[in-house]
Amino acid sequence: MRKSSVPLFLLALTLPPFAVEARTFTVGPVGRDYTQLYALFDANNLAPGDIVEVDGSALYGSVVVGDDDGGAPGNPVIIRWRRVAGATRPALQGGLHTIKFQRSNHVVFEGFEVRGGGNTCVFSEAHDVTVRDAVIHACPGHGILGADLNSGSFTLEYSEIYDAGSGTSKHPIYMQSDEIAYPGSVFRMRFNYIHNGNGGNLLKSRHERSEIHSNWFEGSAYQEIELIGPDCETQASGWTRATRREDAELVNNVIVHTATTWPHAIRLGGDLNGASDGRVRMVGNTIVFDRPGAATAVYVQLGLGSVEMHNNAIFQTGGAAPAILRENTTADMPLCAPFGTQPWSGARNVFGTRNWVQSTATFVPPEWTGTVTGSVPGFRDAAQRDFRPLATSPLRNAGINRPPSPAAFPMPWSLPAVQYDPPLRAKLAIGDQRARIPQGYFTVDIGALEEFGIDALIGPFELPGSPPKVRRRFPAKTVSPAQTVPDKFRSMRLREH
Repeated sequence: MRKSSVPLFLLALTLPPFAVEARTFTVGPVGRDYTQLYALFDANNLAPGDIVEVDGSALYGSVVVGDDDGGAPGNPVIIRWRRVAGATRPALQGGLHTIKFQRSNHVVFEGFEVRGGGNTCVFSEAHDVTVRDAVIHACPGHGILGADLNSGSFTLEYSEIYDAGSGTSKHPIYMQSDEIAYPGSVFRMRFNYIHNGNGGNLLKSRHERSEIHSNWFEGSAYQEIELIGPDCETQASGWTRATRREDAELVNNVIVHTATTWPHAIRLGGDLNGASDGRVRMVGNTIVFDRPGAATAVYVQLGLGSVEMHNNAIFQTGGAAPAILRENTTADMPLCAPFGTQPWSGARNVFGTRNWVQSTATFVPPEWTGTVTGSVPGFRDAAQRDFRPLATSPLRNAGINRPPSPAAFPMPWSLPAVQYDPPLRAKLAIGDQRARIPQGYFTVDIGALEEFGIDALIGPFELPGSPPKVRRRFPAKTVSPAQTVPDKFRSMRLREH
């Protein structure tokens, strides 16, 4: 056979490109490629599909994941705990930022304990970053911080954050996005347990789009959740307040406010640095004030576009009752134009259906319809944080499955229906979320939890259009006698609504 006279390297240039094989790097105290994460990143430029596996039961120093270590859309760089039986999660500790994603887009960070960052434990100056199955604590500054510039979409899931924040300006979670560099970015937060903050708000978001679904928040120094506009003094050239609207959706969260020195659980609109002009949708949340004194569920100030609320249960223990939706009409002058001090960007835009509040609650929006009132919501045990409704609860089967969106100010990307329970005051393992199954002929209960969780439902069920006796997918867990499912649920037919 005659050999080709074309050099092989020239022939290679004429062939179609093929994906470079992804690499796997190992990090651990003994017998691995590197003993520290920072040494790996100093010595290599990671590429899409690369995987970094880190041994557990070991302590590692702070690390910067740089702009030459990112992945690609749908093909991220993955930094994860190498899980073996008996090992605890690897711990990153120390540094100004314990881990920083420095323009390293498309990265997944999974399975770590992160603690002790002088300013921030997790700092994201990047786009399309996922933090999954993390335990973030002992953070004297921020727990997680999204940068004003060069930051985009960020997902936080299956994680626990506590013992973080300081004073009024350092928060357990503080997110923002760069609306010039990454327009249309999403902050997605789901299946997390956020609690015992040392300062600031458990969650402060200036992000363009915040999806806050199925989380448990408890014990902030100030409000548990603040949803406002970007800091007007730190944005990229070309940004104005009119560049984007900052919208947010809170679905199926438990929010427990225990701070005695601060009245508000949720604050919406703006602060002196930035107004959102945004639309906020709140569906199926349980908001509880477990302390005496003045209390406000939702506080609006300095530039909110609209708020709609459906199927929320709002309660204060001890015989007191909260204000439901209050406006700050005496706010100070903002730092940036247009210098308005009104609580709303324009007209007051409020809408809501089928919320439960105490009969003695104040500032109940007159725009709401179908509001359910009473003296107590009928939780199983509020003192023990068991917020599932009793059989006699007015919350049972009292919600609306697919709440209507107001035509004048709709939420274009809203979640159509509640899908999962929040964590029950504990960290969830990956994939351990539980589907929320309405049990009153598929009529949802008011609040974040149904009368019975899916693990307590003793099938078989006959679902509409399915073969008979389709059993539930999750293994049963032991339930107390108080949680035993009534006979009517043991072989019931779920009817479509």
